[in-house]
Amino acid sequence: MAEPDLSAEGLGELLGRLVEDGKGVARAEIGYYYAVFRSKLRDISAGLWMGAVALGLAMAAAIALIVGLVLTLTPIVGPGFATLIVVVVTGALAGLMAWLAWRHVKRALKGLP
Repeated sequence: MAEPDLSAEGLGELLGRLVEDGKGVARAEIGYYYAVFRSKLRDISAGLWMGAVALGLAMAAAIALIVGLVLTLTPIVGPGFATLIVVVVTGALAGLMAWLAWRHVKRALKGLP
């Protein structure tokens, strides 16, 4: 590669060229990181949508299971007690899961300011 002739340029011109080259590099870096950010955002967005659909389907399955439990217990203890049993057991399970989740969140946030 041939060396450029720097004898005709002054220090101010060299510094000006250096600044312009630096701006070009910075713009290219910003463009690159913006493209990476957009790509990651697209992936995360798709994952969040799929997770939301999965959560909705899991909730529908849980509701079907609870209704099935009530219908199964109704001939044995009657509709009122069947509903009460399923609500109490389901509420206890939900409370336990919420308590465990809270413990995990507290542990994760323990060292943060």
